[in-house]
Amino acid sequence: MTLQTLSSAARPAPIFRWKKWLTLTACTAALAYAAVIALLAWQQEALLFQPQKLPADHAFKVGVDVKESWVDVPGARLNALHLQLPKPDGVVFFLHGNGGNLVDWFVNLDFYRQLNFDLYMIDYRGYGKSSGHIESQAQLMADVRTAWLGIAPRYAGLRRVFFGRSLGAGLAAELAADLSADMQPDLTVLASPYSSMVALAQEHYPWVPAAVLRYPLRTDEALPRLRGSVLLLHGERDTLIPPAHSQRLLRVAPAARLVIVPGAGHNDLQRFNAYSDALAVALRP
Repeated sequence: MTLQTLSSAARPAPIFRWKKWLTLTACTAALAYAAVIALLAWQQEALLFQPQKLPADHAFKVGVDVKESWVDVPGARLNALHLQLPKPDGVVFFLHGNGGNLVDWFVNLDFYRQLNFDLYMIDYRGYGKSSGHIESQAQLMADVRTAWLGIAPRYAGLRRVFFGRSLGAGLAAELAADLSADMQPDLTVLASPYSSMVALAQEHYPWVPAAVLRYPLRTDEALPRLRGSVLLLHGERDTLIPPAHSQRLLRVAPAARLVIVPGAGHNDLQRFNAYSDALAVALRP
């Protein structure tokens, strides 16, 4: 056998080098994936919550019938605004979405004034003038529960409405479901709701294991436990939380009413007459 023949016989060597490179690449990709998953597990709050802070001396321009107040919770104080009418027929306890603060969410007050309903809204930890930061679903749920129990006695015998918008939908549903029968709301309104945060995350990030999510927010498990009426409002063109989520919720709570708002997306839902008309009818049955 010649030297040339031996050289040709040795040619499989590059294949082994490719296998080694592929193995190293796969290991690197696996480590990178594990690092990303670990980061998600550790820093979910930065992705899920998008608060905007306000200066401590910020003055809200919302009318003389709106009172600013504070809710003391372990390790923080939550800022709240409260529309208080002379003789209201009830209250709307509003849990807002994952961005902004009370400046963005405590709006359309004339709508509630005309229907003779008080409106109460908090900023979550780290939002607006509220101190602290959100650390867990249990903490967040405890905060909204404390806020509700603080004003509930004022509305004994009046119509009690929980309103959850986007992120707040899961909070409102779970809070209502976890209250005793005599404390549950007469009406729960969920605008742009998700069936669960797990389901929503799997739609947008299918590569993320469900077990990593620390904010499952199972709206679908809470709704069947509600005793009062349920209104679901969803934009027809919502791509962030598609209407299919409300349709799934309707299947687990068939007594609920679902209104799909034609032409509406996620952030502009409240600008459509079909939305405000359905809400007005539900508030004054």
